[in-house]
Amino acid sequence: MTYVEDELTSQPECWARVAAEAAAHGRALPRPGERVAIVGCGTSYFMAQAAAALREGAGQGETDAFAASEFPHGRDYDRVLALTRSGTTTEVLDVLGRLRGRTRTTAVTADPATPVMDAADDVVVLGFADERSVVQTRFATTALTLLRAHLGLHTDAVVGDVRTALSAPLPERLVGCAQFTFLGRGWTVGLANEAGLKMREASLSWTESYPAMEYRHGPISITTHDTATWMLGPAPEGLAEQVRATGGRWIEGELDPLAELVRVQRLAVAVAEARGLDPDRPRHLTRSVILTP
Repeated sequence: MTYVEDELTSQPECWARVAAEAAAHGRALPRPGERVAIVGCGTSYFMAQAAAALREGAGQGETDAFAASEFPHGRDYDRVLALTRSGTTTEVLDVLGRLRGRTRTTAVTADPATPVMDAADDVVVLGFADERSVVQTRFATTALTLLRAHLGLHTDAVVGDVRTALSAPLPERLVGCAQFTFLGRGWTVGLANEAGLKMREASLSWTESYPAMEYRHGPISITTHDTATWMLGPAPEGLAEQVRATGGRWIEGELDPLAELVRVQRLAVAVAEARGLDPDRPRHLTRSVILTP
């Protein structure tokens, strides 16, 4: 078993644990009414997109998400929340350093022995969700589960759904598809972006991701009999029929969207193995991106 397979199968336990501990981290996390920005890189950026949409949708306050490298330092926020598994990512540390003494910052990380511990005002350490694989799975989803629980949006049913996502067979004939598109709406747009990234990282697949209705505005033109379109969350009315009419495969997400993402993680590993690739060591990637002058 690869590291990533072992780590992705541990997600039910990680989610249950972080949900139970969420109240203890409440003082470090955004408070109702605060104007908040959430930043990250790669997978963490896409989790930031999902978390920002959830928080603002729950009426907790205006919430933006940015790739750390694109953070708009001319804007004012009450708090900036950084998601960083490694705690060493250059762009995240740069944002936190430039905000010190001006804006309250919180970091959610997996490793307490890294520079982010001193860079942020508040830190939440999810060491039990750390990973050995370069490809992120359980840390990202556990961090998002923490934020969902903090907002009162996590339920035990979500853990039940992720157990189903790990045990139920994947849709037939997906491994052989030539192209994959992932769609989302609202907070699941971030999950769709992460699904596409996971397939690219682990299996070198041709993948794309879009807000669901944007797929109809051009990207549907690539759909053929050997492509798959996977919806994370409820689909807009009529979209499934339009995709099926092209001859392409349509996968309707029936579980909680975060659990659906775990199904995509499994697919990424399966496609990688079918292609003779090592999903623990993606081409040209490292566990953390540290830029040097």
